[in-house]
Order: sequence, then structure tokens, then C-alpha cells
Amino acid sequence: MQVAAGSAAGLLLSFYVPQGLRAAPKAAQPPPLSPNAFVRIGTDDSVTVVLAHSEMGQGIWTGLAMLIAEELECDWSKVRSEHAPTAPVYGHPLMHFQMTGGSSSTNGEFERYRTVGAMAKDMLVRAAAARWKVSPGTCVAAKGVITHGKDQLTYGQVAEEAMKLNPPAKVKLKDPKDWKLIGTVVRRLDTPEKITGKAQFGMDVHFPGLRTAVVLRPPAFGAKLVKFDAADALKVPGVEKVVPTANGVAVVAAHFWAAKLGRDALRAEWTKPEGGGADSAKLLADFRAQARKPGAIAAQVGKVEDAMAAAKSRVEAEYDVPYLAHAPMEPLNCTAKIDGDRCEIWTGTQFQTGDQMAAAKILGTTPEKVQIHTTFLGGAFGRRASPVADFVAEAVIVAKAAGVPVKVVWTREDDMRGGYYRPAFVHRIQVGVDARGMPAAWDQTVVGQSIIAGTPLEPLVMKNGIDHSSVEGIAESPYVEKTPALRVSLHSPRTPITVLWWRSVGNTHTAFAVESMVDELAHAAGKDPLAYRLELLKDKPRHANALKVAAEKAGWGTAPAAGRARGLAMHESFGSIVAEVVEVSIEQGRIRVHEVTCSVDCGTAVNPLGVEAQIQGSVAFGLTAALHGKLNIADGAVQESNFHDYPMLRMVDMPRIAVHIIPSQAKMGGIGEPATAPIAPALANAVFALTKQRLRSLPLRLA
Repeated sequence: MQVAAGSAAGLLLSFYVPQGLRAAPKAAQPPPLSPNAFVRIGTDDSVTVVLAHSEMGQGIWTGLAMLIAEELECDWSKVRSEHAPTAPVYGHPLMHFQMTGGSSSTNGEFERYRTVGAMAKDMLVRAAAARWKVSPGTCVAAKGVITHGKDQLTYGQVAEEAMKLNPPAKVKLKDPKDWKLIGTVVRRLDTPEKITGKAQFGMDVHFPGLRTAVVLRPPAFGAKLVKFDAADALKVPGVEKVVPTANGVAVVAAHFWAAKLGRDALRAEWTKPEGGGADSAKLLADFRAQARKPGAIAAQVGKVEDAMAAAKSRVEAEYDVPYLAHAPMEPLNCTAKIDGDRCEIWTGTQFQTGDQMAAAKILGTTPEKVQIHTTFLGGAFGRRASPVADFVAEAVIVAKAAGVPVKVVWTREDDMRGGYYRPAFVHRIQVGVDARGMPAAWDQTVVGQSIIAGTPLEPLVMKNGIDHSSVEGIAESPYVEKTPALRVSLHSPRTPITVLWWRSVGNTHTAFAVESMVDELAHAAGKDPLAYRLELLKDKPRHANALKVAAEKAGWGTAPAAGRARGLAMHESFGSIVAEVVEVSIEQGRIRVHEVTCSVDCGTAVNPLGVEAQIQGSVAFGLTAALHGKLNIADGAVQESNFHDYPMLRMVDMPRIAVHIIPSQAKMGGIGEPATAPIAPALANAVFALTKQRLRSLPLRLA
């Protein structure tokens, strides 16, 4: 920990905030203790929290500031947040990664952000006490004001003196019963900026001399550029340059429309993809075939073959999910300005360290000479956390080749067809059940591309060829983990299609498969789906309680309105348990979702309003995938291009969502992703309850 002077003249307190990856190498050594987040108290009494994480709608702009403010005892109306610059001190303690993901920002920073607030308050109080020549213990701090008898000083009045003091070696944090801010409903700090248009997203970046570029990229996965003719593109008014990229051609112009028309006029020749190109329908058939063969063992308990042979009966099913685009509201974009061996980048990114390193490598310079300005992100869902820094590296390459500052803009079509999708998966599950219909043997084979293989993270997080993100949520499922005989195996075929994590990562497909199978087992046993699950969860009180709360609030056990039915699902991911009950009907041959009742046990809910918003957003995101999401790939090319053929959930289709936060003393979990995972199986189970059609493929389609 250190104290230094801030640009606003006052107290600048920096502190070390480790941010853990889910799978870090045991051999790695933590870096020397160094600052990686800051709180700045100005002489005007302002409190600025500088965050090493990216605000992309998840609410950390407010939530993390609340943690500091709780212990600092400042005036909340004077608190603001800003993104940190990119530097090793802001990174992961083992890997030096500065990133936002894994639903880990708030729970990862919970103790340390509160600690720095308490330390800052201690120093401010000591500074005031020294001025008054009294004991710090006789002073009281509240709402940014320090009081001793009738004497008062604001934080800003003593900030400069406080910065000269040594920070305390140890502070006592508040007992939860004394919290004033944590656990209360707090409106978001970034809302006013976003309402007024003051908030800056990557697409908003502009400065004198900046040019706009669009890139002609390969028309199919595996295609390579042979040659191009820029003559017609250069005739378009406003087009200034046409330059090659790593595997494409960029048109640089005075403004976007000129760049877009220039790209339309480009003539380019590409090689044909090997073997005619990837085909999603053929890949699905191949995945299904592979699912009938044993894969690499990801988890194993007992002797599955013996237990299966001894089982009273067997339930078998296959489930499949397609490739999915992230489709954030703000398409990808990145601005790069090169000055000698230095570079400035403006973009909405989840992975500052990786982007910085990629830019430095392209320019032949050192990372500290690459400055990244993190803007607000207009949605991300994992797409802006590319381990290969694809969209940032491309912008740097274009700026370098063009010799001018450039903002590379992706159109919606570019964004949709540009790769890095949630992989397609097939799950084949065989369950041997006993005389009571309970699982005695569980055998699950998973087939789908690894999101880690072939990236810089492969040697760090993959073990024995297993990408755990492909199977997460299966063996550790509370339904599955106590099965006497269990086997989970994995095939990770490689294809030319680029893939990436997507909101809730592997849980998006594993929850669909596991929760759908559990529902099938309940019906095969002739038992109520809730009662069956609760029997499986008799030794899992938190999971059982989450199910009970959601079911009770949804009216489970009572008759829904005529023509409707309910289904439920529960899944734990990122340390949080979410149960969801969906009420559906069929209208004009289409599935209509009317109600979604959610319960969540995430430990401490720092800002209940933020938790509610994330659950609602996750449900909408998951329903989009469950009802509509599918990329079709033929001859190596994605067929969809925009929201007319890759539709989002519309307002008219948005169900009423009720969120019930369960008071909990459990370790804090994440909240940005967990509610996405159970919505698809809850919906499919509701459709079965209504129609007796068991839908095992996403998106859900009635026969």
C-alpha cells in the first residue's frame, strides 16, 4: 500500500487488489505487492474511485464504489468512478492480467475495497486530530465530515495533510449489522451520463485528424487473401487510402460512409476454404457421431458400466446447442493513434493487458508505451475479452499501415460474421436409475470446440487435453456429484470456426443438458419435477432452498391460467445459485413466455437493485438464445447478417420477471452471468409440461 499526491491535490490512496482467474498455474509466483486500484479524495470533497475493471452494464461503476464508501463514511453524493489506465499494477496477482470477466469483479474486490475505505478514513481522521491536537479516538467521521465536539473539518480540508501520513498497518472493518450502504438500493452512478449522452463509448471517440476505416475480411473461415484492386475504392469521394491488414483490406476515409462505400467498391480475390469450408449442419452430424464414442475423461467415479448394467432401467437422450454470436448493442470498434514507438488506443475492452501486449508486439515496442483508454462498453458478453486481441490488433495494424490515427468500425454485419462465437455442442447422456427412479449411474459425453485450445491460455489452464470450461457444471452439479457411478468424457474437435467464451461460458450448454435430463428423469419416475429435485438435493440445503423459494413465489403446485404450464430449473455457476420457474403458453404455434420467477443466493448482495437488473438482463439474454439464437454456416460462411435474421428478444415478447434475493451468509458469488444458464432448460421443461413435446435442441422449435 502507498500514499501519493493526486492530480486533484488531495489524498490519493492506492491499494493492491488481487483478481483471481478460475484456473491459475500453481507454479506461478505472485508479483511484488503493488497498487492496482485507487481512491482519490480532492480538496473539493470529491471522492473518485479509479477502477481496474470495465463497466459494460454490469454495475461495478456503482457497486465497487459502494464498498469503499461504506468504510470511508463519505458523502455518497460526491462519489464518482473512472476507468484506470492500463499497467501491470492493475493486473491479476499471478498473471498480471488486467481484465473483467468471470462474474468476479465485486466478489474478488469485496474485502480489499472495503479495507482501503477504512484505511483512508483512518488517515483523514488522524490528520484532523493532529490539527486539533486531540486523540483520533475522540473524533467521529460521517458523511465526509470529521467532528470533535463543536469542531468540524471536511475530508477535502484535511486531504493534503492526510496524504503525508503512513497508512495504518491494520484496520477493523465494520460488522455487517453496521453497514449503511452495502445491501441497500442505490441508483447507478453512470446513469446520468448515459441519459444525457455524456458517457463515452468506443464508437463516440473523435479528435482532430482521426480517420475512419472499415475492413474487408475473409468471406469464409479458412479463406486467404490472394490479391486486391483498390482503383475503384479510391475513386469514392472521401476515401484516402486502402491498406492491407493481416488477412484483409482496410479502406481508410474521412468518415464512415465513405469508408463503407469504398469497401463495397473493392475488388478482392480469396482462396477457397479447405474442403469446401465448414458447414454447421455437417458438423452437428459429426458431433453426434462422436458423442457415441468415449472421449477424454474429464471426471470419473466408480464403475459406470457395472452400475449401468445393474440399473433397473435406463434413460438416454441427446441435447444440442448451436453456434451463437455475442451481438452486443455496440458493434466492435477500436481507435489507434501511433506516435513513433508509442501508441494510444481507445476502445471498450474487457482485456486491457492482452490488448496492450498485442499492440506492443505489432509495433515492436514495450507494453508501457501503449496506453489504453477504456471507454464504456456497449455490451460485451465475452466478445471484448479476446485472448488474441483480434479487433484491437487489427486497428493497430491499420493505423500503422495508413500512417494516420484510425478508428476501425465494424458494421453489424461485420460483427455478426466476424467469428469468435459460442461453440456448438452435443451432449449424450445415459442414466441408469434404481427402483425408485433415482440415478445410480450417470454417463455423459460432450462434444464441442474448446474456447481455450490454440490461445495463449492453453498451456496455463488446460490439463490432459481437457478444457474444463467445456464441461463445467456437470460433475459438480448437486444433482450429479453424488451419483454412485459417474463418468464425464469430452471430445474437442478443431474446426476453422473461431470460438470464444459467451455469457455464462460452458454453463450455457451444460445446464441445458443436465437440467433437461433431470426433468426427464422426474417424469420417467412419475414424480413431480420439484419434488424429484428436492429429493436429489436432500444434502444440499442452499440449492434446495433456492428451488423452494422460486417455486413458492411462482405458485408451483397451483394451477396456472388455462393454456399455460410451468417448468423449472436450478444451476450454480460463478459461486451463485439461481433457480428459475418459467410460465408459458403456445400462441399461433409459437412459444410465448409470460412469467419468469427467479431466486438467487449470491451471498451478500452489495446493491440489490444491481443484482435484480443483472438477473433480468441475463434472463432476456438467455431467452434470446433459447427462442431465436442460431448461426448457420455453409461453405465456411455465416449465413446470418443482422437482427432481421438473427433476432433479439423484443419488448413485446419480454416476460414479467420477478427476482427474489435470498438472504445468505455464504461466500459471495458473481451475478453478471449465472441467471443465463438455467433459463433455457426451465423454458424447455415448461414446454414439455404443456405440450408433452421434449425439445432437446436449441433454439426451441415446436414440431
